[in-house]
Amino acid sequence: MNKSDLLRVPVEHFDIKRHNVVPLVEAMERMAFQARNLHRAAAIVDQMLRDDDCIVFLTLAGSLVSAGLKQVVVDLVEHHMVDAIVATGANIVDQDFFEALGFRHYLGSPRADDDTLRDLMIDRIYDTYIDEDELRVCDFTVSKICEMLEPRPYSSREFIHEMGAYLMREGCGVPSIVESCHRREVPIFVPALSDSSAGFGLIHHQSTHPGQHVTLDSARDFLELTECKLSAPQSGLLMIGGGVPKNFVQDTVVAAEILNRPAEMHKYAVQITVADERDGGLSGSTLREASSWGKVATSCEQMVYAEATLALPLVAGYAFHRGAWTNRRPRRLNQLFTVVGQAPSA
Repeated sequence: MNKSDLLRVPVEHFDIKRHNVVPLVEAMERMAFQARNLHRAAAIVDQMLRDDDCIVFLTLAGSLVSAGLKQVVVDLVEHHMVDAIVATGANIVDQDFFEALGFRHYLGSPRADDDTLRDLMIDRIYDTYIDEDELRVCDFTVSKICEMLEPRPYSSREFIHEMGAYLMREGCGVPSIVESCHRREVPIFVPALSDSSAGFGLIHHQSTHPGQHVTLDSARDFLELTECKLSAPQSGLLMIGGGVPKNFVQDTVVAAEILNRPAEMHKYAVQITVADERDGGLSGSTLREASSWGKVATSCEQMVYAEATLALPLVAGYAFHRGAWTNRRPRRLNQLFTVVGQAPSA
């Protein structure tokens, strides 16, 4: 078996525009367990989109783009249903930016011989495959972008905006979260950007430019994300998975207090996760628990214990076909940062 035998069938991304799931989700209202929870979550997302005072944060953790959810996120951005994204580096760089360069993820098997895959330079993400040689191209493309930039500290938002500009000039014209967010002025924050293909590109760049080079400023990330929170009277969270993106966006309420600019708790919150709360881990901690920290209000919150490839198309598809986005103005939060790389004064 050779590489081409295994990298044959690409992952196809789910298109919420083609499937009106409103009747299906509404039928779940009078069921029980996670069906009813999913219906309530979808209704809360629809409610936050109808609230003129509310900006919407989307968080992405877990292997989502590789699993076929890229187009769902692109559609949320293109139809101004989200105003800012907080994500893992894997989703934004290794998966979305990677595909925007013309590469694909492929259907695989969790029962594959991983030693054989390693010999063939194929990386496995559960039941999908990615070509390691192509991923190295992604690494070095990030390094190439660094070469085009002034050597100084950048927030992840600013750096990913530059990645979007690169795709506008050099991309392959395929749908991309990074490119769509660049055009729509939707900021993307990746608080652990070095934990991704971008990290390999950055260390290559820094090793070849030991004196002056591009660096990342994580504190600026936090300040800029907090400025996004402070830009509107209310905010809502649609959180896929947990981890750092979940905590980072919730912490903006506390950060606003530190800046002596108190903000309301996140008014709306939905989390889709398979994590359990009983082990004390962040990914499974409930939204009600977050209220004890002063981060999330308890009036419009819903946990959905379901895997993202099943639940997100239903929740996002319901909100899309309900049509609240047609009357919703785009916030273009990247325009808050009028001086490149500099957050407004706190």
